[in-house]
Amino acid sequence: MSDLLERLRGRGWRMTAQRRVVAEVLDGDHVHLTADEVHARAADKLPEISRATVYNTLGELVTLGEILEVSTDRRAKRYDPNAHRPHQHLVCARCGAIRDVHPTGNPLSSLPDSERFGFTVEDVEVTYRGVCPNCASA
Repeated sequence: MSDLLERLRGRGWRMTAQRRVVAEVLDGDHVHLTADEVHARAADKLPEISRATVYNTLGELVTLGEILEVSTDRRAKRYDPNAHRPHQHLVCARCGAIRDVHPTGNPLSSLPDSERFGFTVEDVEVTYRGVCPNCASA
């Protein structure tokens, strides 16, 4: 489970009702919601929350490094609260479902020097694609 709320409290982040509900909506495992999904779920808990407040809060959380902005395809950006746990993503090519995965090994070492073109590689983002069990059985 994500510890987003605890991390934000530990930072002394001013926890307004709107910010709290956005953080609550994002908290959990395998959470990869679009901004519109965050807004809809937040509005269920706090009907007066505006779309602009949700977008601004998401932007601030990304800037703080407390959530990740994930773009795995041409679909809407998604927001991942597991910013402090290194992981990759497994994406269903049909429905777009996303799961966090934790492969073993160092992906940096799989790129040979001859393919680095002089770059100093600092990070790797890997997206595994396939078909989820729900789509496979449909």
